[in-house]
Amino acid sequence: MSRRTSQSKRQHGSAPVHTPACPCGLAETYEECCGRFHRGAAVAPTAERLMRSRYSAFVRRDEAYLLRTWHPRTRPPRIDFEPGMRWTGLEILGTTDGSAFHTTGTVTFRASFKGGSLHERSRFERLDGAWVYVDGEFQD
Repeated sequence: MSRRTSQSKRQHGSAPVHTPACPCGLAETYEECCGRFHRGAAVAPTAERLMRSRYSAFVRRDEAYLLRTWHPRTRPPRIDFEPGMRWTGLEILGTTDGSAFHTTGTVTFRASFKGGSLHERSRFERLDGAWVYVDGEFQD
C-alpha cells in the first residue's frame, strides 16, 4: 500500500480525508496505534511500545493514561504539562530487554519539541502483566 493511500481515505467519492500517522512516529494512524492503548482497548506489548504510547499521551495531554502507566512507587500525584510545549517528534535510539519475555527493560530516546529536545533513558517494569514506566535518566 502506498504512503498516500495509507494516509488518505475517500468517503463516497469526495476528496481524500487526511488521517495522519500516530505522533509516536509509527506509520499507523493514532486510532490504530497508540489510541487503542489510551482508550484501554489493549495494553502495550513491549516497553518500547509503552514508551511510544506515553510520548503520544504527552503530545495529546492525556494525563489519565500517563498516570495509569506510571509505576505506583514513582508515580506523581498529577502531571504538570507546560502550557506552550509543542512536541515535534520521537526517535528511539536503543532498547534493552522489554519484550514479552522480560520483566524489565530500558528505552533510550530523543523527544523533540519546538526549541529543543529531551534525551532520556527510561526504565520500565512489568506490573501485573502490563508494562509501566518507572523512571528515567537524562542523557548528555
